[in-house]
Amino acid sequence: MSTNSTGPEEKGFFEKVKETIEHLWDGTKDTAEDLKDKTSDTIDTLKEKVSAEKKIVAKKATSAKKSVAIKASTANAKIKTAVADVKANAADKVKEIKAKASDEGAKAKKTVAEVKAKAAGKAKTISAAAKRPAANKTAVKKKPVAAK
Repeated sequence: MSTNSTGPEEKGFFEKVKETIEHLWDGTKDTAEDLKDKTSDTIDTLKEKVSAEKKIVAKKATSAKKSVAIKASTANAKIKTAVADVKANAADKVKEIKAKASDEGAKAKKTVAEVKAKAAGKAKTISAAAKRPAANKTAVKKKPVAAK
């Protein structure tokens, strides 16, 4: 008699694990291929959208550059006019100040001349007055001597 059983052989633990891993591996490969296909399709659609957006962005960038250039030129023009106005105002102020200074200088010179004239006049009167008492003193001295 044979000791072999006539029924199906029972699989061992490691064989069951091996089959489970193979089943998972096959399922993972299929899923990975599906994901690869989907992502390639998605990438293609995104590339198309991006290329269209690049054209739009390029157009917007050129128009933005133009508007910035226009704004910069108008700002420069405003600055130049403001600087010219400030220079003109400064020149006017300088002229006014010079005129005032020359007027003040003329007034000061006139005042100095007047003061000098007054001082010279006073000096003449003082010297004349100083000379008179000396003459009076000699006259006074002569009178008392003559009275004796």
